[in-house]
Amino acid sequence: MGEGSLRKRKEEKNEDNQSIQSKESSVMQLKKQVGLLSGISLIVGTIIGSGIFISPKSVLRNTGAVGPCLIIWTACGAIGMMGALCFAELGTMITKSGGEYPYLMEAFGPIPAFLFSWSSVIVMKPSSFAIICLSFAEYVSAPFYPDCEPPQVVIKCLAAGAIMMITVVNSLSVKLASYLQNFLTVAKMIIIVIIIVSGIVLLIQGNTQNFSNSFEGSKITAGGIGLALYNGLWAYDGWNQLNYITEELKNPYRNLPLSIILGMPLVMVCYLLINIAYYTVMTPTELLQSPAVAVTFGDRVLYPASWMVPLFVAFSTLGSANGSCFTAGRLTYVAGREGHMLKFLSYISVKRLTPLPAIVSYGIIGMFYIIPADINTLINYFSFAVWLFYGITIAGLIVMRFTKKDMKRPIKVPIVIPILMVLISAYLVLAPIIGEPEWAYLYCVIFILSGLIIYFPFVHFKVKWMQKITKPITMYIQMVMEVVPPEESKSED
Repeated sequence: MGEGSLRKRKEEKNEDNQSIQSKESSVMQLKKQVGLLSGISLIVGTIIGSGIFISPKSVLRNTGAVGPCLIIWTACGAIGMMGALCFAELGTMITKSGGEYPYLMEAFGPIPAFLFSWSSVIVMKPSSFAIICLSFAEYVSAPFYPDCEPPQVVIKCLAAGAIMMITVVNSLSVKLASYLQNFLTVAKMIIIVIIIVSGIVLLIQGNTQNFSNSFEGSKITAGGIGLALYNGLWAYDGWNQLNYITEELKNPYRNLPLSIILGMPLVMVCYLLINIAYYTVMTPTELLQSPAVAVTFGDRVLYPASWMVPLFVAFSTLGSANGSCFTAGRLTYVAGREGHMLKFLSYISVKRLTPLPAIVSYGIIGMFYIIPADINTLINYFSFAVWLFYGITIAGLIVMRFTKKDMKRPIKVPIVIPILMVLISAYLVLAPIIGEPEWAYLYCVIFILSGLIIYFPFVHFKVKWMQKITKPITMYIQMVMEVVPPEESKSED
């Protein structure tokens, strides 16, 4: 009897251990579901979006001629590549999601990291989302208003619809969002190839008149170059997108740098050839007067199949918006997990295994930025804030070369690259202010620093009355969205 009882107790203990292990295995973080192909699609799909279809006019407007315009596009590609390499070192050294946030935390501490998350979650990421969706709306509505600009109410409603659709898709499933990204990347590459091939054919046929005297009429000023770079770099923005989902990358030490090395040169070549294609059929004046550059190109070159252009441009901008939503939601998630945002923003859907509150909040804030609908103004102020934090983050890479020498660095870029990137960032931040000073830049800085008013009482000192206010809100969101903290969320059978 004693042996049987002892054996039974051992069996019960083994069952208890298995149960504990099963529970531990069901504890969920965001899963590693993004491979190399999806990584390249995310970079290419996020970068090639609305920028190449709206920025050519702004770059040309600030340079004045075709020659300087093409130089700016080449320079922007080189800057994006150097920045991506710096972030590849950071991403393989600190394998946490959230982009600049964990790198600033590691290099400089919580205050710069909080100011970045504050600015990104409230302004930079949602305004970028809004810009992309407004671009989508302009191209979708352009064929229905051939002789005039579409009404603003139509553009805003379409942009709002795009934001809602993408937010829902990203809330439902990581795999669904990845599959949509892959599909939209293939779709956008189709229109890119059509434009490039058409441009090459036209060049072979001798349509080179717009490239003769290509520097004539150029206007080169420090502020003008800065604004031209802003618009060009806006088109390249997205080279750091994989750093926002490092925790969801399969084998990040391999796939993060490889996605960058394969994706960025592809984008650079496409952008240069697309700009050349535009100038084979449009003079600089005609390009500046075009309400939608790619649509004008399609009307002149692809008729009667010109309807393909707005359709595939719509796919392209949706792909960029989807990639932006996918990654920006992770920044909000990480900031909430670290206690720098409301805690419920780090909660994960029990059924969908997505950072549902973070994604939904991102979509809601993005809605507010479609109200002004002034794309160029949004781009300028967005770029100012973004390059301020790019510069600080890459400066952190230089600092950690000396303060954290023992950290594992699977990739180590030559020190001259981050130094050059810091100098370029400083120029991009200061040149427009010096060249064309506006109060809006000061307001932007004041908003960033205003985050300190939030940080010290609510994050650093953790005032108790704030917790009493947020607790019932958190409970309500948990019930409505069916979300729980990451350490409690469980996978479905």
